[in-house]
Amino acid sequence: MARFLGRLGGWCARHGRLVLALWVTLAIAAMGGSLVLGSPVSNEVKIPGTDAQRAHDLMRDGFGPGFEAGGTVQLIVYSPDGPLIEESRKQAVDDAVANIRRQEHVKKADSPFHMGGISSNLQIGLITVRLEGHDTSKVAENTQKISKAAEPARAAGLEVVANDSSTPADKEIKTGPSEIIGVICALLVLIFAFGTLTAALIPIFTALVSVATGLGVIGLLGHVMDVPKQAGIMATMIGLGVGIDYALFLLSRYRRLLASGMPVQQAVRGAVSSSGGAVVFAGGTVVIALTALMFAGFPLLATLGWITGISVVMAVLTSITLVPAQLGLLGHRVNALKVPFLGRRPESSGWSALGTWVAGRPWTVLIGSVVVLAALAAPALSLKLGPIDDGYGAKGSEPRRAYELMTVGFGPGSTGPLTVVAASSGEITEAAADRLADRIGDLDGVAHVGEPNLNDSARAAMIQVITDYPPSDARAADLVHEIRTFDGDGLEVHVGGEVAALTDAADRLTERTPLVIGVVVLLSALLLLLAFRAPVVAVKAALMNLISLGAAFGALAAVFSFGVGSGLVGMDPPASASFVQTLFFSVPIESYVPLMLFAVLFGLSMDYEVFLLTSVRQAYLKHGDNARSVAEGLGSTGRVITSAALIMVAVFTAFIAYPDSMVKTFGVGLAVAIAVDATVIRGFLVPATMVLLGRANWWCPRWLDRLLPNLSVEGHEEEPAPVVPAERPRAHAGT
Repeated sequence: MARFLGRLGGWCARHGRLVLALWVTLAIAAMGGSLVLGSPVSNEVKIPGTDAQRAHDLMRDGFGPGFEAGGTVQLIVYSPDGPLIEESRKQAVDDAVANIRRQEHVKKADSPFHMGGISSNLQIGLITVRLEGHDTSKVAENTQKISKAAEPARAAGLEVVANDSSTPADKEIKTGPSEIIGVICALLVLIFAFGTLTAALIPIFTALVSVATGLGVIGLLGHVMDVPKQAGIMATMIGLGVGIDYALFLLSRYRRLLASGMPVQQAVRGAVSSSGGAVVFAGGTVVIALTALMFAGFPLLATLGWITGISVVMAVLTSITLVPAQLGLLGHRVNALKVPFLGRRPESSGWSALGTWVAGRPWTVLIGSVVVLAALAAPALSLKLGPIDDGYGAKGSEPRRAYELMTVGFGPGSTGPLTVVAASSGEITEAAADRLADRIGDLDGVAHVGEPNLNDSARAAMIQVITDYPPSDARAADLVHEIRTFDGDGLEVHVGGEVAALTDAADRLTERTPLVIGVVVLLSALLLLLAFRAPVVAVKAALMNLISLGAAFGALAAVFSFGVGSGLVGMDPPASASFVQTLFFSVPIESYVPLMLFAVLFGLSMDYEVFLLTSVRQAYLKHGDNARSVAEGLGSTGRVITSAALIMVAVFTAFIAYPDSMVKTFGVGLAVAIAVDATVIRGFLVPATMVLLGRANWWCPRWLDRLLPNLSVEGHEEEPAPVVPAERPRAHAGT
């Protein structure tokens, strides 16, 4: 493979203008097409085979409008100066309801002035609107239109806010400022690492072309399949990080070869044949980890995983084609526009010394690294999982204000009602439905049970249940399980609604998590085995990645579960919180986040493992001294891996500023994991274990060696041995 990549890189360098024009044209065409034709997205979350899905399917069968995605909109009306039933206020509310009924797609709008529609203090009312024929992919837009129609109530001095009826899949995440901040931080790191503005701009330009192409393709895919709204943010986060990193590794290798006196075309070919192979295998591990989410039994996660993988594929393709094209065009001018005082130090000096130091005391380093990592991972044992309700939203946001008003006016359970649907093969009598409602009402934790509603065929009955608990309370999930155990009168009892759906999702993910982890670890280890023909190295790499994941989950538990620093990442406690609660504001983590983080982090962590092992392997093949090869490998890759990690950390940290709690969770987890992985893991733990394992690192049974294809990821045959070992970096050679 190294020989093929070298030839590909050489061809791209010789035809730089053509390759550059093709990539820019492709990016413009993909993005332009998605802008002109639109980028359809889906917000429908289906979990086949679950009880909540069965309840949802039954709701749409003869119960009237409003049970499609986004089919019900609730507006909360609050009168700060007195009761809503005062004549002028009541008239304003009635005018607002009448105006809402005139809006397109509105089938029904219930006034607050009925039993259960107004709070006990008469100051908070609820307008429930049922839609039919609306665009189910535009929940937020539909809600905004209905909310604007309530202007007569606002004109009378009443507060009107829309209750957020969306699911996590409905929330469209726009992250323009975060992306810009991440790119600027990455540019600063690159300038510091390379010392020249020209070299620093190459990875940035490459990553932007890669991300633009990937987002355009993802947008166009929405016309032929369901694309989750979160696909854009995930593709941008991962694509931007790996796109810059992969280009950085190739560029660093090229500048070292160029500084050794190698001609431009030969340097490009050598860089792509060696570092290009590492890029392909590193990208392959990320794609494998993401696509393994298909085994989670959660279609949304599966689709999100492989669609995000598109951005990684684009990053790999641009790195092995667009980067050599730019290098071929620039030649020695890659070192133009130097920045004073930066990029002049030999890149391997400090890291070579560290590698030699680690090789001299491997047991001490191993024990110390394990202790540090164990301390970082310890909080993960108390990781608090659960649904995040709007009570954890940004302070002052409309969803949080609606949550607070609903909680005060109708109780905490009103923000996440349960929808009980009983089905039967024959007709259900009103008496049977009433008996079921009475049984549910007798349960501890149930605040209110609505009147049973039979569908058109009388073969299904629907009952709205309000609990005493907010959606994020584990006791709400316990009630879901308890109600599902009910039987009698020939009824099959199902529970739907957001709380029930999230409960089923958590149960499904808990059941499938070991399978997903096993598939990811096994396939990633197999890919490393193909790359390095060393079973010990492959197994060790997989274990090291699992260790770094422990540190990431420990950080998540510390920040979100224990609340240490949750305020620093923008999580706002309720106004009624005490001083201590404000300092340690605990926030649950959605059940699907750890598995998604695992897939992403395992793949990204393998990137640095592949690049480090490639360099160590190259050194080992030259002289056969294991300890020396580890020190040399760390010395030659330490600075570039650190720079790459800083870029990743900068990109992911920038996303923490976004108000959505899910994005904050990913930002914290990814940033901490990459930081730990590039320092403690790759700088100390991996070198120490490789020194201790000695020649066993590269042992391979003869029968296995005969079976494995020779992919030559190291690319050593492409690189003239006398040149590189004797190189003395020029003053301008940075990373």
